[in-house]
Amino acid sequence: MDIFLSSLEILARWDVIIALMIGSFGGVIIGSIPGVGPAVAIAILLPATFSLDPIVGLIILLGIYGSSAFGGAIPAILVNTPGTAVNALTTYDGYPMTKAGDGRRALSLAYFSSFFGGIFSVVVLILMAPLLAKVAPHFGSREIFLAALLGIILVVLAHRGQIMAAGMMACFGILLATIGLEPVNYSQRFTFGQSWLSSGMNVIVVVLGLFALSQAFLLLLERDHAPDAAKVEGNLFGGVKELLGHKRVASVSASFGVLMGMIPGVGEFTAQFLSYTYAQKTSKKPELFGKGSPEGLVASETANNAVPAAAMIPLLALGIPGEALTAMMLSVFYVHNVLPGPQLFEQQMDFVVAIYIALLVLNVLVLGFLMVSTNKLLKVVQIPTRFLGVLILTLSFVGVYSLRNSFTDCVIASAFGVLGLILKRLNLPIVPIILGMVLGGIMETKLRTAMPRLKTPLDMIDRPISFIIFSIIVAVLIIHVRVLVIEHRKRNQSDGDDADRLERTTR
Repeated sequence: MDIFLSSLEILARWDVIIALMIGSFGGVIIGSIPGVGPAVAIAILLPATFSLDPIVGLIILLGIYGSSAFGGAIPAILVNTPGTAVNALTTYDGYPMTKAGDGRRALSLAYFSSFFGGIFSVVVLILMAPLLAKVAPHFGSREIFLAALLGIILVVLAHRGQIMAAGMMACFGILLATIGLEPVNYSQRFTFGQSWLSSGMNVIVVVLGLFALSQAFLLLLERDHAPDAAKVEGNLFGGVKELLGHKRVASVSASFGVLMGMIPGVGEFTAQFLSYTYAQKTSKKPELFGKGSPEGLVASETANNAVPAAAMIPLLALGIPGEALTAMMLSVFYVHNVLPGPQLFEQQMDFVVAIYIALLVLNVLVLGFLMVSTNKLLKVVQIPTRFLGVLILTLSFVGVYSLRNSFTDCVIASAFGVLGLILKRLNLPIVPIILGMVLGGIMETKLRTAMPRLKTPLDMIDRPISFIIFSIIVAVLIIHVRVLVIEHRKRNQSDGDDADRLERTTR
């Protein structure tokens, strides 16, 4: 009870309340603008949050992260253009409902499904807090090293069809993390005698380049356009009753979101497709999926909004980000010398509980905001893309320069912006680079801390938790290889069948 009251005291400050409102409402607005998305917004805002108290800066970023998918549903449903990448699946059933004259119904259902997913995941997070507080202190250097290694492996394997590319990007990120002075003996690595490389590659500069500047370049190079959306008539409260009619799908989808959010490198897309597939397989009307199925809309929106709160679990408990957005938030912790991980649960539990409560309040604020401002947000949807590009470009360079007042940082960010643009045009993954940088640094530090205590390689896994994590790594790799072998055999069989049919045809 004392921890709860202390957490409320942290949140009751006027600057925290303002930060919560800015993050919540700002995230909805950003999410509703196609072509921007939370990653770009968080990348631009990161330098500004460094001058704020850690709880204030984190709540602004958390607000954007947790609320952007709410806003992204608006253009996805009304104009068939997802506001954020995680709303892509919403277009499958949301836009067909709009074409059938049910746009208001689709928006209402999406809002309340998102709200249910967000609240469900926060409640799970709160219930797990005592368990996390007990387990987290048992994670030492070896366990965190293996957990970070598992995170990188899962990030790579999550990119089905692009595993080699994702692996190369992750290795490139790890290489970037090694540039500059190494953390133990302070010897220079990969600086080639250049003084500007001695301080290493700043992860915020790289993030701004890969996400914000690359998106600005992309918007400026594309043809200028502004989507048009019809006004929504009537109130938006009808989704409550309809959601209750799909409570099984909503509950299972929220559970998938929580589970996938807790696993580093998996996230919204896997949760959505698992939920959508489950809803379709168990539906009494599977033929409606992709043509305006309310169940499909509930599955996708519930799953993607259950992920953000769950993604905070590995970040807070172990200091290991599971994706790019939580990796950006990790930098806010580091700047303020607040180290997420076992020590945070032991020494600052009130801070952790304050974040949980903020996530709960966030969902309530966002839902209320959407109930009264949907038609006003339609004007935001219609902002021309080239104007957005110029705005993102300007804010990005201001953010980069304000970090260290360095023109060199602007040049480095521009180079990574061009690289990000090339990767986007080639449809290659960017996220593994950032996670490689962040997790690579964690792995190196923890491994070097653990090495003096190790006599043999087996000492790395001689404790229960480290052995469990190592077993999971081995199991994940074995399962992946098995899946690849099965797919290879199916392809060979299919090619053989095609060859037989061709031979019979030619006869």
